[in-house]
Amino acid sequence: MSTTRPYSPGDRGPEPSGASGASEGGAPELGAPTGAAAPSVPSEGSPPGRGRQVRTLRLDGESGVVPLARDFTRQALYAWGWLPAAGADQRAAAEDVLLVVSELVTNACLHAEGPDELLLACDNKVIRLEVSDRGTGQPAPRTPHRAGRPGGHGMFIVQRLCLDWGVLRVPGRDGKTVWAELGAPA
Repeated sequence: MSTTRPYSPGDRGPEPSGASGASEGGAPELGAPTGAAAPSVPSEGSPPGRGRQVRTLRLDGESGVVPLARDFTRQALYAWGWLPAAGADQRAAAEDVLLVVSELVTNACLHAEGPDELLLACDNKVIRLEVSDRGTGQPAPRTPHRAGRPGGHGMFIVQRLCLDWGVLRVPGRDGKTVWAELGAPA
């Protein structure tokens, strides 16, 4: 469902500590890797299922941001126990997350001035992906969707794979944050 709500249905918005994963200048959880200094191998994080976990990656000024974002996300999925996949459902859920990250970062490259930051937040039920950029446009799936034509499929894919997605704009700041939420594997 396309929406401009800053938070998904049932979400009460950012927590006072800023740990909700919303990009409002809040800091990620203590010990969460950030920026280019994030580990290049799967890290020993908190065991899966222990509350909300957040990781951020600065992308501003980096080259090769789509594979960089995918690799960063894959490392987080390993740390959070999504990978290696125990079964087909878990493997499909991880592949969906990687595809949505690729689509959101690619959209920022094509339609904005490139992505500034990728934020991943995961709890037991949902993984939230946020890509911040300086663009002024409003992402939307192309309608009508034409499956046989090249291009224009990114937000259609996001809409189909995600529980919900939307755009967050902060008054007085340039740019936006496009967020998407996917269900965690059972």
